[in-house]
Amino acid sequence: MKTILQLNNSVFSDEGQSSRLADAFVARARADEPGVRVIRRDLAEYPVPHLNQQTFFAGLTAADERTTEQARAAAHADTLVQELQEADTVVIGVPVYNFLVPSTLKAWFDHVARAGTTFRYTENGPEGLLEGKRAYVFVTSGGQYAGTDIDFAAPYLQHMLGFLGITDVTVTRAEGLAMGEETSQAALESARERIDRLAA
Repeated sequence: MKTILQLNNSVFSDEGQSSRLADAFVARARADEPGVRVIRRDLAEYPVPHLNQQTFFAGLTAADERTTEQARAAAHADTLVQELQEADTVVIGVPVYNFLVPSTLKAWFDHVARAGTTFRYTENGPEGLLEGKRAYVFVTSGGQYAGTDIDFAAPYLQHMLGFLGITDVTVTRAEGLAMGEETSQAALESARERIDRLAA
């Protein structure tokens, strides 16, 4: 059975445009494959705690070598890592806030990027351990940044997913959502049409 891990990040929850696009894509996937399992996380409503020294070292310690405190500190991140490992497809709804991804999504990456588990260091540099997965990223923004020197969010996501071994990444953008009704509607319609093509 296919498993989809969906990460929504809008402060507007299900009403955010990035959430709506991610939800629409997942709905199409479920329609095509009714038995698909979806793990859905709203990282804005239920944020991942930011990494601290205790959780960092607990995550690097083998599970059978952890103290009780370390086991407790690593428990949440262990769940996040397991969800990512089990997923065949990762779907991320990403609003751009102040040119970057939401800090809650950055925190999620901080927990799941675990040396020896989701990536490893080699003589040739880091190597991702999550090969064979696909990712669909839906980026929404008030301005238009694609192809400019301030296009930080989408490249960061592609880099981080690739760092973990997920190199099959499809990015769909809806930009200019704060640049007037006509521009906003055209961008959203284009994104929805792209979802239809991806589903087909």
